[in-house]
Amino acid sequence: MTARIIDGKAAAATLRTEVAVEVARFTAATGRAPGLAVVLVGEDPASAVYVRNKGIATREAGMLSFEHKLDAETTSQADLLALVDRLNADPAVDGILVQLPLPPQMDADAILTRIDPDKDVDGFHPVNAGRLATGLPGFVPCTPYGCLLLLRAELGNLSGKSAVVIGRSNIVGKPMAMLLLADSCTVTIAHSRTKDLPAVVRQADIVVAAVGRAEMVKGDWLKPGAIVIDVGINRVPASEPGKTRLVGDVDFASASQVASAITPVPGGVGPMTIACLIRNTLVSAARRENFKLENPL
Repeated sequence: MTARIIDGKAAAATLRTEVAVEVARFTAATGRAPGLAVVLVGEDPASAVYVRNKGIATREAGMLSFEHKLDAETTSQADLLALVDRLNADPAVDGILVQLPLPPQMDADAILTRIDPDKDVDGFHPVNAGRLATGLPGFVPCTPYGCLLLLRAELGNLSGKSAVVIGRSNIVGKPMAMLLLADSCTVTIAHSRTKDLPAVVRQADIVVAAVGRAEMVKGDWLKPGAIVIDVGINRVPASEPGKTRLVGDVDFASASQVASAITPVPGGVGPMTIACLIRNTLVSAARRENFKLENPL
């Protein structure tokens, strides 16, 4: 068996096109475009790339992009909190994203919980986590939501499927489990202390790997025909001296010989994360203006 490659780039392009159509309707009806504010503190290269890509996607969808780049050495936590307060009060801003990681002198939890939950398009605020856990409308973290959309496109109805989520972070693992549970999967959350992890994973129809360890999940861990969603992004040495390459949390070579479908790294989950971010921004704008979306996205 050779797994079908789940094309996250194509799925993200479709979602972004659908969002752009709804943004045009929203703008024509309300006289304003949805706005996303992104805050970057410091010069972390990976974060800078993410922020740039988010800005491009936002503008391509017809939205306003407000980018705030702050110096890590001269910006205090009080300065950042004050900026968040201003963005919360700005009627042109529908979504606020503070790019992680933050410098070590800043308390990320304090910053994230300062964001208005109704503008928390990253879905990290405890209020939105509670809404997700209790089935109330709110914002879901973009990466898990992107994973869910890929699974729905691949499998259709997820009801009754057995799913294992490897990883228990607040950003991916826990919300991913909640989303799968809401789609009537039987869900197991596995982690570093799970006994006989390969045996647990081998029972799953759906495997979502979000543990942050390069190529940890091997092909012989998988149930034949399983769907594998690889959230990991890890840099490992390349064959050329001094170079690195990106790999996921799943050993793609062996897993693709057992799974029926698998996301690649890169080109799988990553593009969906940004597409879901602009989707969440549109949803926020529509809620604030009582605007009905034709496409629920």
